[in-house]
Amino acid sequence: MIKMTIIGSSSIDLVVTTSKRPNQGETIIGESFKTVPGGKGANQAVAAARLGAEVFMVGCVGEDNFGETIVNNFTANGVNTTYVERVTHSETGTAHITLAEGDNSIIVVKGANDYVTPDLVEKALNVISESDVVLIQQEIPEETVEYVVEICFANNVPLLLNPAPARPISKTVIEKATYLTPNESEAAILFEDKDIHEVLKEFPNKLLVTEGKNGVRYYDGINEIVIPAYSVEAVDTTGAGDTFNAAFAVAVAEGKSMEDSIRFANRAASLSVTKFGAQGGMPTREEVEGSL
Repeated sequence: MIKMTIIGSSSIDLVVTTSKRPNQGETIIGESFKTVPGGKGANQAVAAARLGAEVFMVGCVGEDNFGETIVNNFTANGVNTTYVERVTHSETGTAHITLAEGDNSIIVVKGANDYVTPDLVEKALNVISESDVVLIQQEIPEETVEYVVEICFANNVPLLLNPAPARPISKTVIEKATYLTPNESEAAILFEDKDIHEVLKEFPNKLLVTEGKNGVRYYDGINEIVIPAYSVEAVDTTGAGDTFNAAFAVAVAEGKSMEDSIRFANRAASLSVTKFGAQGGMPTREEVEGSL
């Protein structure tokens, strides 16, 4: 069993399902409303645990009912919560999600996730240094992301940076991260609309650009390679990217090749969209391997 530390956001997803998105100033009638655990960090933690990793979560929630729900959900999914802090000066983060026309749009209110600071990370240094891989995303303060990248680089701990939501990242951070996994729109922000084929050549076996139903693109040092996605009928795409990142990290930490790790992650992500909720459809190890 590999050991993984995930540093990132935890939230409650407030999900509205509707047949279409409202135009500006328009009111429409929705079909359903649900609250489910989410947040990119929490999603990745649950996905990795279901895929067989020993997972430590580093994050913050509020001293409210949403925070209690998130911590209980971690425990139920086998995620270690030693480094999940309950803060009294902020509410638990929320994500307001509209599901319509086979896709999602999301507004994130960070709340307690703004308190995932370098000081909190320091408390988990022993676990981080012993990890086979660390995952981090960008729903937490930028200084924390940079601090974690430096720690992992200094301790030779592989780090996967999932640069979502997108914001500019220094070249130093990109160079020190082991893996970088933007989608197409995030890559355009990170690399200022440079030709993506040239950018891939700059970062062989590091930069993986996820392209939704078209698969994942990377450069192996000789050729540009696209690993195709699996075709499924999507029910809810929320959390598919988080499932991909967690599954890729699990597979590559176990020693699988880049190509096999991406195929494993693509399959996990495809299974995750067949059920409702960011975490609701996240597959187990047996489900992924049984469907490959």
